Amino acid sequence: MAIYALSQKEISFPKPELAEDNGLLAIGGDLSVERLVLAYSNGIFPWYDEGEPILWWCPKERYIIRPENIHISHSMKKFMKKHDIKIQINRDFADTMHRCRLKREFNEGTWITTDMEKAYANLSRKGLAISVESFIDGKLAGGLYGVSLGKCFFGESMFTDIENGSKIALIKFANLLHDNEYVMIDCQFHTDHLESMGGESISYEEYKQLLKNGLHK
Repeated sequence: MAIYALSQKEISFPKPELAEDNGLLAIGGDLSVERLVLAYSNGIFPWYDEGEPILWWCPKERYIIRPENIHISHSMKKFMKKHDIKIQINRDFADTMHRCRLKREFNEGTWITTDMEKAYANLSRKGLAISVESFIDGKLAGGLYGVSLGKCFFGESMFTDIENGSKIALIKFANLLHDNEYVMIDCQFHTDHLESMGGESISYEEYKQLLKNGLHK
């Protein structure tokens, strides 16, 4: 199958169903707010290495967490009772995203490029991206960030500075999303960590329906 080259001038994407089996759909374009909103509204996201052309992905099998199904283990419940636990929304979006970048660069490498940081900061300024930070006993413990459209949250990355920091951010944020009638947290790809938190694989057809419902709420 062909990989579609995007125009710098025209804000458009090929049909998501045309993605390759590995999820790769298109190459090129830009990271403007308009293009990113169109991408996420169709289940498409950018993922590429620093210095390389922008690659756009739309996997056929999706991995999500339904906010109402967030899993809290017995040990985590005990930990949360033992400590003073809080989260903050948009404490410092740019700082949280950069912490996610540094953690990944130090470990397995990162797709969070300098241009990505600038682009998602622009989304944040327009209220279309959110950061969540967790605090344990008053200390910054971890956080996450992602895109928020309608009643869908598209998670991008997490960081942990203190044990359980990112888990607490995700648990508390999922509770908040459930209270606000969000239909899903799009996790993009499976990881054992996300599975332990209540993640599930769904078909692209089911994903499209969830996306449609969430965007129209």
